[in-house]
Amino acid sequence: MLKTPEIPESLWVFGYGSLIWNPDFPVAERQIARATDWHRSFCMRSIHHRGSVEAPGLVLALDHAPGIICDGVALRVTPGAEEETLQTLRDRELISSAYLEATLPLTLTDGRKINALAYVIDPDHNQYCGNIPLAEQAQIIAHATGGRGRNRDYLFATADHLADLGIADPDLAWLSTQVRKL
Repeated sequence: MLKTPEIPESLWVFGYGSLIWNPDFPVAERQIARATDWHRSFCMRSIHHRGSVEAPGLVLALDHAPGIICDGVALRVTPGAEEETLQTLRDRELISSAYLEATLPLTLTDGRKINALAYVIDPDHNQYCGNIPLAEQAQIIAHATGGRGRNRDYLFATADHLADLGIADPDLAWLSTQVRKL
């Protein structure tokens, strides 16, 4: 299922959340991409970036889900910046070890098949919280704040960028509407 990532000649990163709108690394190419057997969801309690230990927020993660697809953005790292990018991503994404670093096969909208670095949830980690009802997610997201800002801003930016790209995500659209009401 998951392969240990290596730095290939051409490093691609799969963005399904904040990496879409804030990659923090030099990008040479962006393509809409599809990962099969993965679901984007607010299934990780955030105790650093969008919440705290005392009041965790929620952040998106890829949760393994056979038969489900997740559309996002494949980001090709500018040649020569691969090692620096990998270190930046590890510092950002592996802050609490709730994500696992994996290489996933992706299909780009232009038909190319690539392998990309992705951060997927560790379902055995104590920050994993799959299957929280959407209404409860909205309540948490509306009120949580962490080191990178308000949880709701993370939701709004992700949902807005997905919509701008023409990527439908009914759960995020519903959550955005509900959180704005709260």
